[in-house]
Amino acid sequence: MWRKGGVMALSVLIASSVFVLPTWAAPYPTKPVEILCPYNPGSTMDLLSRLIADVSRKYLRQPVVVNNKPGAGGTLAAADVISAKPDGYKLIPLASNYFAVTVKMQKIPFDPNDLVPVANFTEYKLGMLVKGDSPWKTFADLLDYGKKNPGKLRWSHPSKGSPLNMNPLLIFRKVGIQAIEVPYTGAAEELAALLGGHLDAASMTYAGLTDHLKAGTIRYLIFFGDRRYSKLPNVPCALELGFPEAAKLQTFVGLYAHKNTPEEIKKILLDSFKKTYDDPEFQKGCEKYEYEPRFGGPEFLREEIRKCAEVGIPLLKELGLYVGK
Repeated sequence: MWRKGGVMALSVLIASSVFVLPTWAAPYPTKPVEILCPYNPGSTMDLLSRLIADVSRKYLRQPVVVNNKPGAGGTLAAADVISAKPDGYKLIPLASNYFAVTVKMQKIPFDPNDLVPVANFTEYKLGMLVKGDSPWKTFADLLDYGKKNPGKLRWSHPSKGSPLNMNPLLIFRKVGIQAIEVPYTGAAEELAALLGGHLDAASMTYAGLTDHLKAGTIRYLIFFGDRRYSKLPNVPCALELGFPEAAKLQTFVGLYAHKNTPEEIKKILLDSFKKTYDDPEFQKGCEKYEYEPRFGGPEFLREEIRKCAEVGIPLLKELGLYVGK
């Protein structure tokens, strides 16, 4: 009788041990978390990554390190994250339009859906500007000049296929303007051309231009978005000016993880990043770098990617830039 009872007790003990085993696993994270930045040190994305890393270590309770792996518009770093173990220790900051547009312009050696959004932190303020002494005081003035002078309006952007390139194209085509598109390889070169009088207008990101705005050497006429921004409340947005398509081609920047990352780890990351976003230190950093803070979870980013692709893919096909599936 004793032997039978002992066997039963041992069986229960073994079964209980098997059942509770997962609770013995070490909590995440137990080592440093890496943010693999797909752009060069000092870039807007790099500065944001380091700001997130500096603040989030307080809530993840582990070092958060930033390593740079630039190339192919983010694809090299994305491939690295996808090939890594899906354990939440390697994340990548990417713009929403990377998934909506960029991956459709190149042949990539992986499925971009292997990356999933974790949390969004900022929204890039994108718009069209002119020199401070430009005769065009409003965006309507610029469009009127373009319609009355076919083939004379010279405008620029820093990246082919980006929202800064595609939003003006959408607007000009909608109102029937034939303009001269002048692509540049970077914002510094583009700004110099505008200030030098080689351009009539430039499509550029707001971050980094505040000194010129304060000095009055440049002036925004429109922001490509669905609302006005608090820093420049007198500048209208695309939606209110009757260009809802341009309001959908926005750029939201957040962190992404491998799709097979365990759900409990994704939840820990989302909770930690929400605390990071709310932290005064992070908000102060956004103020310093002129970022537009905008928090959102996975569903927010999925919806923004969907809206951007809805407008962007047909335009890519029209321009002959579409190579995706």
